[in-house]
Amino acid sequence: MKRTFSALILTLVVTLTAFAQQTYTPQQARRLFDEKYDLVFGPEGCTLHYAVNIIGIFKTEGTIWYKGQKSKFIDEKFIAWNDGTTYTRVERKKREVVIYGANDEARDKYASKFTFEPDNYNYAAQEENGQLVITLKAKKGVKGIKEAQCYINKQTGYPEALRIKVFIFSTTIKITDFRHGGISDDLFTFPRSLYADYTYIDNRK
Repeated sequence: MKRTFSALILTLVVTLTAFAQQTYTPQQARRLFDEKYDLVFGPEGCTLHYAVNIIGIFKTEGTIWYKGQKSKFIDEKFIAWNDGTTYTRVERKKREVVIYGANDEARDKYASKFTFEPDNYNYAAQEENGQLVITLKAKKGVKGIKEAQCYINKQTGYPEALRIKVFIFSTTIKITDFRHGGISDDLFTFPRSLYADYTYIDNRK
């Protein structure tokens, strides 16, 4: 009975401590962000469904896969593969295959606006409404993303939304169907045989 009662007290202390900790130090916030960042872009990979609307300028939703420097996404207009060396985009309506170097910003007119380096930001975090909210604020002189809030489900530890500010506007990317791990490298290889009759435009430098 004494052991059971002690275990109960310990459980209550841990629970109350968790509820009491509503904010984190900048160092803790950075560590939390690094954990979540690795969950998405780490070597085990992930997949998720996203939906974004940038103040009417750009609106889309689709599914994306990440694994380290590799990625693939599908939306209603495009399918794109990035194997870490080559970025290949299929434009369905035009029946075109457009090819770039993996790191060429010209592959996407929005890419340069959303550049991100973790060390360029100051970090804060707090718990609210069942979510862990990690806030990033750009240091002076940093271009691209000026501020971001990452909304993490406290129970699963998975991201649910990402709100970003670029220049004077903000947008929220909603995230659903997040799955971590189990991503094959074959997924990031462009299946050329499926698009043999498409027009190819090679923009590699």
